[in-house]
Amino acid sequence: MAAEKSVLRVLTGCTAAGKTEWALRWAEARGAEIVSCDSLLFYRGMDIGTAKPTAVERARVPHHLIDVCEMTEQMNVTRYVAMARRALGDIAARGREALVVGGSGFYLKAFFSPVADEVAVPAAIRAEVAALAPDAAVEKLRALNPGGLGALDVANPRRVARALERCLVSGRTVVELAEEFARQPPPFADWRVELTRIECEPAELVRRIEARVAAMLRDGLVEEVRRLIGVGLKENPSAARAIGYRETIDFIEGRLPRERLAAEMAKNTRALVKKQRTWFRTQLPAHRVVAAEALRNARELFAF
Repeated sequence: MAAEKSVLRVLTGCTAAGKTEWALRWAEARGAEIVSCDSLLFYRGMDIGTAKPTAVERARVPHHLIDVCEMTEQMNVTRYVAMARRALGDIAARGREALVVGGSGFYLKAFFSPVADEVAVPAAIRAEVAALAPDAAVEKLRALNPGGLGALDVANPRRVARALERCLVSGRTVVELAEEFARQPPPFADWRVELTRIECEPAELVRRIEARVAAMLRDGLVEEVRRLIGVGLKENPSAARAIGYRETIDFIEGRLPRERLAAEMAKNTRALVKKQRTWFRTQLPAHRVVAAEALRNARELFAF
């Protein structure tokens, strides 16, 4: 008889839905530790604009995978998986439970499905593909795939480039690579993953977003961004394009008036929430959904 898998609980939800506080309450009640699944919390110094758990909150419950990268370092899902598995192993060795918390889709999906293939792309091939114009890259990719490109989004230059690199290196088609990828086990297949998503009523979420934006600006977001620009924020596209940071960069560089900064941040956050909700519904496996307004205590987050 196969050994029963250990349970790994994952808590997600839209930006500003209340994940941080409910995660803290659940972890405190269970004597658990928190593993972050938020792509911006990896970076040191990105504190205010990410609503990163404060020092006081991290003193309540041990947190992992926060502040693990300098601004100029690149994080990817393969590296994240290795770090998360190591953190989870350490937590289990201490006899404690773990709670994964976050809403970054690509990293979150790693807990349920394969995330990276085994095709290693040499620097020379990457440079060759990068030198192609988008239309030329699509044309070359189609030539290598006479049977079609499956569901590949050819309007997305980054996805086209990655697919072309892998076809050139492996000698296989996009469809063959996709089928091979789908047969891989998920990185966390040795855990039984239980997922809960916190949902917030639309009007309440709008209120929370506006309050969060106001607090960020009051607490020094502009000063934080000025400091981060000095240590490489603009050279890190993922960080520089993050909501809160991109608008503040526009303000600092004179493209956005100060009086429109809060409204622009709130508007873009609402748009992000809309995309997040669609992604959660279409990309995640069946999971438990709890209404934030109906939660009475943290134990209700997961069925025991």
